[in-house]
Amino acid sequence: MVLVLNRIYFPEGTQGSLEWNGTLVCYTIELPWLGNQRRISCIPEGEYVLKKRYSKKFGWHLHVIHVSGRHLILIHPANNAKKELLGCIAPVTKHTGIGKGSSSRIALKKLKALVYAALECNIVVKISIQSACSAQV
Repeated sequence: MVLVLNRIYFPEGTQGSLEWNGTLVCYTIELPWLGNQRRISCIPEGEYVLKKRYSKKFGWHLHVIHVSGRHLILIHPANNAKKELLGCIAPVTKHTGIGKGSSSRIALKKLKALVYAALECNIVVKISIQSACSAQV
C-alpha cells in the first residue's frame, strides 16, 4: 500500500494533499524545505515505510522510518507547522494558511484507520512524498 503525498513548497511552510488510490485522504502541513536541516525543515522527497507508534504526548500515531539524516519523524496532530512541528508531518482536514490547517486530530483519525487496517493484515504501508509542481519555490 502506497500513500502519495503531493507537496507545494512555500518559504513559510509546505502544503500537501495525501491520497490513496487517487482518493484524497486528508491534507498536510509541514515546515518549509530548508535542505533537510533537523528540526526546522520538512523531510526530503522519497518513499518511506510507515509504522504504528505510541507516545504519551500524541497517543497512537505514525512513524516515518529511515529518513536520511533524521530520526523520529512522525505523522502527528498539529494545526500550525511553525509552532507545533519539528520536521514531522501533520494531517489536517483543510488548509487555513501556509503551514496551517484545522481539525488535525480528525484527519489523523481518518488516516490511522486506513493505515492501521492495512498494517493489521501484515501489509507494508509506504508514503511516497513528491512535489506537486515541477520546481520548488
